Formats: sequence, structure tokens, C-alpha cells
Amino acid sequence: MLEVTAVGWALTIGVIVVLFALDLTLGIVRPHTVGFREAVGWSVFYIAVAVVFGLVFASYAGWEYGAEYFAGYVVEKSLSVDNLFVFVIIMSTFAVPGEYQRKALTFGILIALVLRVVFIVLGAALLSLFSFMFLVFGLLLIWTAVQLYRHRDEDPSADDNALVRLTRRVLPVSSEYVGGKMIARVGGRRVVTPLFVVLVAIGSTDLLFALDSIPAVFGVTEEPYIVLVANVFALLGLRALFFLVKGLLDRLVYLSTGLALILAFIGVKLVLHWAHGLSDGVPEIPTPLSLAVIVVILAVTTVASLLKSRRDPAARAHAGTLRAPAEPEAEPGEE
Repeated sequence: MLEVTAVGWALTIGVIVVLFALDLTLGIVRPHTVGFREAVGWSVFYIAVAVVFGLVFASYAGWEYGAEYFAGYVVEKSLSVDNLFVFVIIMSTFAVPGEYQRKALTFGILIALVLRVVFIVLGAALLSLFSFMFLVFGLLLIWTAVQLYRHRDEDPSADDNALVRLTRRVLPVSSEYVGGKMIARVGGRRVVTPLFVVLVAIGSTDLLFALDSIPAVFGVTEEPYIVLVANVFALLGLRALFFLVKGLLDRLVYLSTGLALILAFIGVKLVLHWAHGLSDGVPEIPTPLSLAVIVVILAVTTVASLLKSRRDPAARAHAGTLRAPAEPEAEPGEE
């Protein structure tokens, strides 16, 4: 079992706080539309930080744990790309001005981090207390994979978000973005701005993604520390990645299919791990093989998507959803 000292935890949390503070400060102090060159620079920076951390971590903890970290990071990074699809949909739905998108994303990612820390603590506690939770998590991922594949050509709708509807119903919402504020005074009364509603949409969406991503990363490592850092470094690069690839996401037409395969594979891995605890005759899937399978699926998905886009320029990617969109209500007199 991995043992992390108090100093190790303190250094890790310190690095996380500094990186988030840097990102948050830049988004608030200097709001602006993020260009391609800036997005490339920040994306390379965050990936480099994640890789350097993994190498340093592996040199101290051992390459077995290092492989688990990199496998968890790749899983979370691939799932975060699907997050980007939904972020693009939300930003488009609410027509968020370019200079405020960075702020919305930074706060949204911070909310996601808090939610995932809560789920990591709960998941680790459940797995340590009840071995059958590996079976539960595995079946949850397999169900998610099946649903995602069934609805791979659909997009989630922000209008179907219950928290967004509740916010609009309960709170007064201004019709305009007020200088990037979330709460402002308009016409003599205090109102929330559309930017506040955007954060509600992003935060509630992050909650749903956490329900899938946390069991998925526990499928490649049982160490809470590795689960935490893999999630953190994947989320830290998400804001810059959004501005880098938002114009290219439409070309990843098979991404939802690839993610469904990854979730199904990890689900099977968890089920086998649970069964192995009951009988040594049941094989387990080693971490290096898991990492190889995940990387191959992502590579094949990306290449196949680009080839499909080249042959059929009209083809467009979709975020995928776990349920079919609600049918529109029929007008009176229609059958």
C-alpha cells in the first residue's frame, strides 16, 4: 500500500493551491479572449507539470505506482475532453462573451475539483469497507458505457438541467452580462447575471461527470492519493485545453464511442478484480495492460475520427449523453 507522509501531502496540496491561484488570478485580474498561442502555451505547461510530477512521484514511490498514476491521468484526461464538448455547448447556449469564458471555466473547474475530492473520499471509504463496491463500480461503468454508446450521436441540453431551471425560477436573472459579475444591481434591485447561471450549469454537469470519472480512475488504482493527483492535473489543464481545441472538437466524431469502450473496459476490470478476491482462478488485468489498451483506444478513435472528417466534411462530433433527450410536448390539438 502506498504511504504518503504528511510532508508529501503538504507539498502536493501546496503545488495544487499555487497552480489554481495562478489560474484564478489571471482569469479575474486580466479578463480577455484567450488566443490560440496563449492556449497552446498553457496546455503545454500543464501537461509538462503533470508529466514531471509523474516522473518525480515514480522515482520516489516506484514505477508500479508511477504506471498507475499515468494510467489514471490518461483516463481522466480522455474523459475531460468529453467535458469540453459540454462546456462548448453551455458557452454557446448562454452566448458567453469571449472575455468572460476563462473566468467561467476557472470557477467551474474549481467546483469540479471540490466535488471530486468529496467523491474520492467517499469512494475510498466505501472500497476499504466493502469489497463488493468494486462490483458496484464496475457495473455502474458498464451501464454508463452502454448508455453513452446508445446516445453517442446526441448532445445534452442545458435547458434540461434541473438546477438551471430551478435557478431561473427562484432567482431574478438579468438579461445582460454585467461586466463579468455574477451578482449585480440592475434597475435598483440585486440580480444574478447569466454568468452565474452558466456556473450552475457547469457545476452540475461536473457533478454528473464525477460520478463516472471517479469509479473509472479507481479501476486503474486503489490509492486515494493517486486518484486525487490524477484528477487534479487533468482538471488543471482543462481550461487551456478548452480554448485550444474548441474549434477542433467537431472533428472527433468517434470520441463518444471511444470513451464508451474505455469505460466498459475499466468496468470489466473492476468486476474481475472483485471476482479475483473470491477466487484466485479469476484473472486480473494488470495496470500496464490497462494503460496500453486505453492509449490504443484513444489513438484509434482519434485517427478514425480524423479520417472520417476528411472523407465526410459534414460529419460532426457529439458529446454523447446518458439518456435520450426529452420529447417536445405536443401543441394543443396535435396528435
